Amino acid sequence: MPDYTIQRLNMVESQVRTNDVTDRRIQEAMREVPRERFVPAGKCAIAYADMAVEVVPGRFLLDPRTFSKLVQLAEIAPADRILDVGCASGYSTAVLDRLGGEVTGLEEDAELIRIASDALPSAGAKARVVQGKLTEGYSAGAPYDVIFINGAVERVPDALQAQLGEGGRLVTVIETGRQGRAHLLVREHGRIGRRADFDASVPLLPGFRQPAAFVF
Repeated sequence: MPDYTIQRLNMVESQVRTNDVTDRRIQEAMREVPRERFVPAGKCAIAYADMAVEVVPGRFLLDPRTFSKLVQLAEIAPADRILDVGCASGYSTAVLDRLGGEVTGLEEDAELIRIASDALPSAGAKARVVQGKLTEGYSAGAPYDVIFINGAVERVPDALQAQLGEGGRLVTVIETGRQGRAHLLVREHGRIGRRADFDASVPLLPGFRQPAAFVF
């Protein structure tokens, strides 16, 4: 039987720490959360591989490197209220639950909500998962200190930006053509500023494509 504890340790040592993720809380959380419980049984062998893992058609867990670097970019504090957009089977929600205060996972797909709701308690997480359109966020829980988007986007919807509280941070990978870069958006004095950070290539999250421009 695979020793997933050793695989988690190796993941942190070879994919997280070596990519400048120095926050020990993130390292510890990723050593603790059993990633194999959040992937289909037939994919447990690749749960800790350096790749995005598809959990249902078109939906993925981010690769450990990109995920950990995005989490570090968000600078999560212990009391932060977090919205995890596109939480899929709940792995990201379980990790964020160990770092912040109140964590809400958002999903559209009822089957993914069922999977995440079953997996989170078994991983020791107290976070909840709610159903709603990913591009619209979850206004009932706003404002948030952190909004984490699980996947690449071509645009960051205004609805999500509006749910950031003062000083709130939103992290995601913005894809332009075939290029992807992690971005940090911050609300300061009522305005949203943004900056690009590291290069990343992750699957595009459904619903987050840039609307096609009208051509005469």
